Parts: sequence; C-alpha cells; structure tokens
Amino acid sequence: MNPEIRFLPDDKKIQIKPGTTLLDASKKARVHIRTRCDGNAACLMCKVTVEDGTGLSAPGDNEKRKLGELIGRGYRLACQAKALRSCTVHVPEDPLKAAVRAQLAKQREEEQW
Repeated sequence: MNPEIRFLPDDKKIQIKPGTTLLDASKKARVHIRTRCDGNAACLMCKVTVEDGTGLSAPGDNEKRKLGELIGRGYRLACQAKALRSCTVHVPEDPLKAAVRAQLAKQREEEQW
C-alpha cells in the first residue's frame, strides 16, 4: 500500500509512491510550500515539521548541515525528506497570509466594541 501524507493545517491527504519528496507530494495535493530554489536545499524556505519522522528517509548530510539542531525538533526540508510510510506534515503559514489573517481578526475584534 502506498503511503498517505496528510498536510496540516489544510487537512489535505494524498497517497504517493514511496520515496516521493514531501515537496512533490505537496504539489500533487495542491498544498503550497514556499520555495525559491526549486527543491535544491538552497533557500531553506520549505521547512516543515513532521509529527512522526519515522515515516521519512533519514536526513542526508546536506539537510543536516542546513537544519542543524532543528532536525531534533521535528523539522525537515520538504525538498529533501522522502516519504517511506504514512505521516502528517505541518506546513507553516505563509507570512503574508498570516498578516492578512491577523489584520482581519483585529478588525473583527474592533467591530465588536
């Protein structure tokens, strides 16, 4: 059976072939993960956290060098981490979306007064 990747906070799921990178899986699931280097581990924008990293390939030397101690806290580069088994991936909110969401929340709060 092919692994199922669940992307949060969008709660989108997709089944992929084992060995597919999380970045490629996200594209297939239509989940946006920011990147500038097109998956070459150069920009570090595709950092995600994984609930149970045991479903992923071991971090390579390049990823270890780039992320350092963050790997121990569940961070992985979506362009480098390959899914071997099912797992849940937390994608950080885009900074622009976060700013808009915060502004809208502030406006709603002000309207209540």
